[in-house]
Amino acid sequence: MDIKRAGSQPSGKGPADWFTGTVRLDPLFSPPEPARVAGTLVTFEPGARTAWHTHPLGQTIVITAGYGWAQREGGPVEEIRPGDVVWFPPGEKHWHGATATTAMSHIAIQEKLDGRNVDWMEHVTDAQYLAR
Repeated sequence: MDIKRAGSQPSGKGPADWFTGTVRLDPLFSPPEPARVAGTLVTFEPGARTAWHTHPLGQTIVITAGYGWAQREGGPVEEIRPGDVVWFPPGEKHWHGATATTAMSHIAIQEKLDGRNVDWMEHVTDAQYLAR
């Protein structure tokens, strides 16, 4: 058994290569192999969002606070609110983040395949982000 006590893992800043705006990453769990699943609490300040990305085995996000937007490539920008659970299938290009005026937090859960759980791509432009 391994217990990760609240506050025992430091918060981190979302890297500028992967995010636009101010993003905080709080690791929740990432057990050793053979387990493949990991989870992070991600908090986006207003206007912050991920870059476009995919996950080799998909991703689930559970919205815990605030108000956000998410979009899959070719689809509309969707509103996401606390209690919403969003599933992005393996290989689906997408982004997610806060709205332009409201912060948003979610728990991101994804599995590793061959040691990786995400493939980062180009940043979401302001025009793409604000398209409603």
